[in-house]
Amino acid sequence: MKTIPNLAGVAWRKSSYSDGGEDNCVEISEGFPGVVPVRDSKNPTGGVLVFPAAAWSAFIGGVTADRLR
Repeated sequence: MKTIPNLAGVAWRKSSYSDGGEDNCVEISEGFPGVVPVRDSKNPTGGVLVFPAAAWSAFIGGVTADRLR
């Protein structure tokens, strides 16, 4: 099991697939070995999901290949 990283003060990046709206996409934080923290941009002080990096890569690969419809 991975340790949840300390997320205080980290930089967040919005999805490049956002439609330009400020409050309708996910944000990720990079630079954590082995994990990818993800949060809802509508609730930046709310909960954060932390995915194993391999699972996040597989998810992004599926989205990019349009296999998740």
